[in-house]
Amino acid sequence: MTGYEEKMQKAIDALANEYATIRAGRANPHILDKLKVEYYGTPTNIQGVANVSVPEARTLMITPWEPSMVKEIEKAILASDLGVTPNNDGKSVVINFPELTEERRKELAKDIKKKGEEAKVVVRNARRDANDAAKKQNKAGEISEDELAGEEEDIQKATDKFVSEIDKMVETKTKEILTV
Repeated sequence: MTGYEEKMQKAIDALANEYATIRAGRANPHILDKLKVEYYGTPTNIQGVANVSVPEARTLMITPWEPSMVKEIEKAILASDLGVTPNNDGKSVVINFPELTEERRKELAKDIKKKGEEAKVVVRNARRDANDAAKKQNKAGEISEDELAGEEEDIQKATDKFVSEIDKMVETKTKEILTV
């Protein structure tokens, strides 16, 4: 895999990670991935200080290894943009996810499409950089006009492949959100 293809693949990977944090009406421990809690003065992922389980389809249970972390975890969830209210029984934090409203589903679908477009921009920027590099090689006499044309064709094929993959990811995630 060439350098520009690696950049394109990273855009796909980042999009997949981003989509993992979007909930589709079911409880998904990955929505906590971006949240940090203060643990002995160090910002730490919730999964680094607690066990996260899914006892029911729309419930997350966070059981910290140290009971003193319950308040910190609760604070982090309240400060986040998850739109949920945590309940705490002193030993663990429980998050119940409400059924998604039609309006919220449409909002999430828009967000999914926007994130997909951002990933496509990254892929197209990688294409531009790769084409510029090939043209510089041609100007410097390192590759011929025919090799330049072949290189540009390969770059375009890779771009089309990655853009198509992004479109499939957007479509799949949108369907998941709208048909729960």
